[in-house]
Amino acid sequence: MNKGQKDIKKTHINERPITDWLPITMKEVEKRGWEELDVVLISGDAYVDHPAFGPAVIGRILENAGYRVAIIPQPNWRDDLRDFKKFGKPRLFFGVTSGCMDSMVNHYTAAKRRRSTDAYTPGGEAGFRPDYAASVYTKILKKLYPDVPVLVGGIEASLRRVTHYDYWQNKLFPSVLETSGADMLVYGMGEQSLREILKLAEKGVPFSSMRTIPQTAFMVSEDEKMPRNKNWKDVEINGHEDCLKDKIKYAANFKVVEQESNKAQARRILQKTGKRTLIINPPYPPMEEAVIDHSFDLPYTRLPHPKYKKRGAIPAYEMIKFSINMHRGCFGGCSFCTISAHQGKFIASRSKESIMKEVDAVTKMPDFKGYISDLGGPSANMYKMKGKVQEICDRCVAPSCIHPVVCHNLDTSHKPLTEIYKEAAAHPSVKKAFVGSGIRYDLLVKGHNKVGDDDDMEEYMDNLIQNHISGRLKVAPEHTSDNTLKIMRKPSFKHFHDFKKRYDRINKKYGKDQPLIPYFISGHPGCEEEDMANLACETKDMGFQLEQVQGFTPTPMTVATVIYYAGVHPYTLQPTYTAKSEKDKKNQHLFFFWYKSENRRRIADKLNNVNRPDMLKKLLGKPQPEKKTKTDDRKKQYQRNKNKKRR
Repeated sequence: MNKGQKDIKKTHINERPITDWLPITMKEVEKRGWEELDVVLISGDAYVDHPAFGPAVIGRILENAGYRVAIIPQPNWRDDLRDFKKFGKPRLFFGVTSGCMDSMVNHYTAAKRRRSTDAYTPGGEAGFRPDYAASVYTKILKKLYPDVPVLVGGIEASLRRVTHYDYWQNKLFPSVLETSGADMLVYGMGEQSLREILKLAEKGVPFSSMRTIPQTAFMVSEDEKMPRNKNWKDVEINGHEDCLKDKIKYAANFKVVEQESNKAQARRILQKTGKRTLIINPPYPPMEEAVIDHSFDLPYTRLPHPKYKKRGAIPAYEMIKFSINMHRGCFGGCSFCTISAHQGKFIASRSKESIMKEVDAVTKMPDFKGYISDLGGPSANMYKMKGKVQEICDRCVAPSCIHPVVCHNLDTSHKPLTEIYKEAAAHPSVKKAFVGSGIRYDLLVKGHNKVGDDDDMEEYMDNLIQNHISGRLKVAPEHTSDNTLKIMRKPSFKHFHDFKKRYDRINKKYGKDQPLIPYFISGHPGCEEEDMANLACETKDMGFQLEQVQGFTPTPMTVATVIYYAGVHPYTLQPTYTAKSEKDKKNQHLFFFWYKSENRRRIADKLNNVNRPDMLKKLLGKPQPEKKTKTDDRKKQYQRNKNKKRR
């Protein structure tokens, strides 16, 4: 590093004015000479001025459009509410988000135990946001400022926009618009909706008249005239009260919601809720390259707000501060995943120029040592992938482009991605640019991706393995049972075997030892104990002792969650088994850890009970002796005494 670069870094750390960040205190607002704010954002996360954090993106878009905006990060909701009052009334509206995660997923494990840490809080400290944060914040604002509109967005609002199952209270909730009292909801990545809302609000249009903005949702009362848009068709789903009475009706709703959320030309969704009707407008088309570039090219400091210096590092930021997100969306459509429900299945990719501009910005960050931690995205290797003929995509209703087979219309070329890897690696200040996000291995196996070019797959993997793996590569087969994988919308495990062969061969070619780290889930709908035993046997045969494993957690807006609650698959309405009791869940999870001595006896008992000595031998090596109990000892003593009397 030359002297000029060192000087830039020194300035970056020590001399940045506080006005480089969006204001979070009244003193910072006054420093800018503002007497009034146009928009105030409330967030459940600490304020990190980085494009991976939603409030920063929305705040910078507002600022770029000429609006005076401030953020209230992690306000105290348990005191006299001074945090909510500190900026007073904004001129236009309040914007509310729970943060980068659903607050309940943030707070609780799959076993419903309270987490002791929060990755989006300085020092990883828990307790700085409420459960159901979007609703709690909105209710407070509506009480304090009843005449100021509240717009809710972010992942919690997005995934709870319609009747949904809440795992933590084990019941159906209505739309978050109903529970929170918000005036409008923006679902998905909300930049395009936000710009339209701002344009209308500036003209003096009240929120109650903003009825035809794509990718928004709102409630209308029974005496209110139904808004019309001649370009949209309507579909009415089962009302909230009907869903409460009949789980099958709730399950049937999901198919409609998922398909309309992922269609190029979607219908408007209507749902009766009490005496009002929920209206969910169709989404915007995928972002054009220039639009997504604009969001990422705004003047982020890429740093947490200076007020957190003494409180410790923010774990979520530390994980991604030297990473680059190259696209949004995921066409995998996995049954347990919320990415496509929030970001959509169509990929919106940044330009190479925008990505390289961010690479350059990362190299100038404090503490950058030459290593980019991730050139990735929701799935690292979907960059620039889309339909070859748009008209075919326009007619498609499938929630996944790669399950059960890769669509013949999908362009799965990895060449644009390979070019970016090479250009990032060639940057003079970059020693290594790693791929830290998980990759879709099924796009790299000819047996599954029959439309792909094998030479292209080989070139991508060759470059990836030779230059861009930081010791280990993450992949997510999720299971080994074909029946379970089908419900997961994942490919057969045989394709993972093929991928591993190619991966091992290329590693050997370069003399590298870079293990694969596969991710697996237990307790997923469709999975039984014997499937978990098979998983343990098959992965043991492949030389794995599994580390990255989790129990299935039902989260709003997924196929798997609908099955968990309703007991039927939403697309077929046929019964589907799910482990629901704590005992059954633990029994499944146990098989991940067959190699731990304390688990051997329980696993042996289970396999003996289902008469699977073949699995027992395969997994534990030899038949386990029968477990000796106190009752057995008493029986033996009784028999010995009997024999003595006979003699």
